[in-house]
Amino acid sequence: MKKYISEFVGTFALIFCGTGAMTINEVTNGSIGHVGIAITWGLIVMAMIYAFGEISGAHFNPAVSISFAYAKKFSWKEVPKYIVAQILGAIAASFLLLFLFPESEFYGATIPTTDALRAFILELLLTFFLMVTIINVSTGSKEVGVMAGIAIGGVVLLEAMFAGPITKASMNPARSIAPALASGHFEHLWLYILAPILGALLAVVTCKLVKDENCCDEGC
Repeated sequence: MKKYISEFVGTFALIFCGTGAMTINEVTNGSIGHVGIAITWGLIVMAMIYAFGEISGAHFNPAVSISFAYAKKFSWKEVPKYIVAQILGAIAASFLLLFLFPESEFYGATIPTTDALRAFILELLLTFFLMVTIINVSTGSKEVGVMAGIAIGGVVLLEAMFAGPITKASMNPARSIAPALASGHFEHLWLYILAPILGALLAVVTCKLVKDENCCDEGC
């Protein structure tokens, strides 16, 4: 149960701070700015990895949990429980933001500024880069090394910085589902669920191709 609570709290913190920065930026007419939002995402990811990495592995993302299971670094039977905890944590954060900032329209909802196909490809690639980093600095069940949080948080910051204006750089189905429920904006939500999962799975396939045999089964 500690693992699931960790996933709930960690995902709650990610969504509350990350989409919270977007929401506050919206209601204050840009006081935080795009760079500030990207930094917020990177820092909260890094902080939560250090806070909960040793307990749950700090997935906070259904695509990551599914991909770790596919890589045989994580038990398939744990995946549904992790996903439920992650989505519930994200929803709790989004509806708290709804209560705190009723004047907001989007609550950090992931609405692309380009067409669906281009947004799909971009989200797939963003999640691919993120998962390539994650799978090489972690074991799946526990994050390892003092650099794991910095590496993963840094990639999130980087990708939010350059791709945020186009797709909001979700890379996480739970991160997109919760603001959609709070805001009622479901435009292209399907691509924010499918693209991250496919991108993360593609990262595992790439790991298997470029690393030693059984690398992704036992830890890169």
